[in-house]
Amino acid sequence: MLAARELAKRYKSVQAIDGLSFEVAEGELFGLIGPDGAGKSTLFRILATLLLPDSGGATLDGLDLVRDFRAIRARVGYMPGRFSLYQDLSVEENLTFFASVFGVSVEENRALVDDIYRQIEPFKQRRAGALSGGMKQKLALCCALIHRPRLLFLDEPTTGVDPVSRREFWEMLLRLRREGLTILVSTPYMDEATLCDRVALIQRGRFLQVDRPEAIVQRFGRPLLAVRAAKMSRALGDLRSHPEVLSSFAFGDTHHVTTALSPEALAAYLVERGHTDVEIHAIEPSIEDCFMELAS
Repeated sequence: MLAARELAKRYKSVQAIDGLSFEVAEGELFGLIGPDGAGKSTLFRILATLLLPDSGGATLDGLDLVRDFRAIRARVGYMPGRFSLYQDLSVEENLTFFASVFGVSVEENRALVDDIYRQIEPFKQRRAGALSGGMKQKLALCCALIHRPRLLFLDEPTTGVDPVSRREFWEMLLRLRREGLTILVSTPYMDEATLCDRVALIQRGRFLQVDRPEAIVQRFGRPLLAVRAAKMSRALGDLRSHPEVLSSFAFGDTHHVTTALSPEALAAYLVERGHTDVEIHAIEPSIEDCFMELAS
């Protein structure tokens, strides 16, 4: 469905994306996972034909990214990271407008968005700008789908959305994937990576790794320990100063440490440094652990 070859884009002194090559199969849910500034939005804008690449190329559904940009726009749906619908139009008016832009009616493609639209239909006369964050995202998804695209681009669709709306949104994406829609979604949330068929971990415009989430985790290949202590900030510095600690990062209320040391040996080291309430146990790595290890 999509094949990109050495795509690159530079903004003055910043290399936004740097020679990215990848493929997405038809019906696949493909995730771009990385922090703000990693190049996710630039890549999506290029693939949605809103930006020209400096070099490289791509085909979408067999069409050339640059030469066939008008035909591509009729086949893709694009939901940018920032809410971009008309805030002074109602829910119903926005959906009708975007359908008319693509020369279709809401009625002929209603079945595609019906499960999503039913959740916001009670507010169909409300202005889009007055909707909650989760409702805005659902409306934006309906507008991106109303012309029945072959390929859907979602740029950080759950950023700033409450946990319940995040879960509901991903349930909708998984249902659309089961119906055969090809989806590219970007997110800074590492836990969402496990919901994708394949992911690309991206940092500073380059891919760190592209594979199935479980395959990336399996390649971590180092013992991983979770560490707690009474004074976590000082513990992080002491952990990083140990010559046999390969890496140590703060993860929520613990520090994740890669080392060949046993939990007992590492605990003894921290106690010698004056730490109290030390708890250490072995854990399985997550996608976030893999990202931090690859990025460092």
